[in-house]
Amino acid sequence: MLESQLSYLPILVVLATALGMGLVILFLNRILGPIRPSAVKQSTFECGVDPIGSPRQRFAVKFYLVAIFFIVFDIEAVFMYPWATQFREMIVMPGIGWSTFTEMFVFVGILAAGLAYVWRRGALDWE
Repeated sequence: MLESQLSYLPILVVLATALGMGLVILFLNRILGPIRPSAVKQSTFECGVDPIGSPRQRFAVKFYLVAIFFIVFDIEAVFMYPWATQFREMIVMPGIGWSTFTEMFVFVGILAAGLAYVWRRGALDWE
C-alpha cells in the first residue's frame, strides 16, 4: 500500500514546486516591482485600439456556433487519438479489430453528416 502511495510523490513534488514558484514570483513582483499608477495603465486595453461602445453589448450567435463546432470537433479528435494509437494492435485481435474500425467509421460518419447539415443550413456563413 505504501508503495502505491509513493508512486504519486513525484506528481505532488512537481505540483508543490509549481505552486511555490508561482507564489514566490508574485510576492517578489509585489515587493520589488515599481508601482507607478497612471490613467493609461488603468484604461481598458483592447488589441491596441481604444474600446468602442459598451462592453455589455450582445455578441452575434454565429460566434457561439463556431465555439460549439470547435468543441465538438475537438472532442472528436480526443476520441480518435487513442483509437489511432492502438489501431495496429486492435486490428489483429479476432472479433475486436474490425468492429472497432467500423465503430470509428460510423462515429466519424455521423459527425461528417452533422457538419454537412450545418454547412448546408448556412450556419458557417459569416455574412
